[in-house]
Formats: sequence, C-alpha cells, structure tokens
Amino acid sequence: MNWTIYLSGEIHTDWREQIITRARELNLPVTFTSAVTDHDVSDGAGDVLGPEDKSFWRDHKSSKVNAIRTKTLIEQADLVVVRFGDKYKQWNAAFDAGFCAALGKPYITLHDEAIIHPLKEVDAAAMAWAQSPQQVVDILRYVVS
Repeated sequence: MNWTIYLSGEIHTDWREQIITRARELNLPVTFTSAVTDHDVSDGAGDVLGPEDKSFWRDHKSSKVNAIRTKTLIEQADLVVVRFGDKYKQWNAAFDAGFCAALGKPYITLHDEAIIHPLKEVDAAAMAWAQSPQQVVDILRYVVS
C-alpha cells in the first residue's frame, strides 16, 4: 500500500523537506501532499474572483479557495502531520487538526515542548506528538511497514 501523508501547518521552516527527504532515503511507500506554502500566493488565492476594498473580504475569498485544496487533500490522506511553530500562531493548523479529529482521520502533531499547554486539546486527539521531523519519519517507517 502506498500511503498519502498530508503535511499541514507552519510554513517558515524546512520541516516538510526534512520529512520528505528522509522518507525518500528510506524508500518508504508514501506520497506527500500539502497546502500551498508560498504565503503571498496563498493570501492571494481569491484574487481571481475580483478585487476587494477591505482585507477581511480578500482573506475570506482566499480562505475559501484555499479550503478547496485543503479539504480535498485532507480527506484523501491516510495520515496528516500538523506542525505548530513557536513564532506565529497557526490557527489554520489548529483548524486542520480539528477537521481531522471530526473526520476520524489519524494525525500526528509536531511541535516543541514549549507549546504543550495551548495545544493540549489538539494533542489529546492526535495519535502521536512528535518533537522533530525525524520522529515523524520514525513513526511513518513503523506504520507503513
């Protein structure tokens, strides 16, 4: 079986590349999908629907266009990894984790110990909490073997 793994969350570090590279090195039977990780492109996803005078409506349209991709790819995934960084609040990542929980979709959270408390409910519904991309790969190696 080839597993589809959706990588959600923080876009300011190379955690996705670390997981993808190591999984390829180990020849794991996985395919990775993700949200659009170019911040400007993601923020402007709804611009094709026309200009907006207020940032709320621009964000509203773009979030809906982005949700087409996110919702579809999460539903198609066998497993989701949700990364929370320490620099920015990733409300979208928390939303993705909640969506996974509502679907009964297994997910792994990836974050450091400093933010355990604000993520306690998100972690409680996760199948695992990893503190490094290598731990995620170790989990993947186990579950796909």
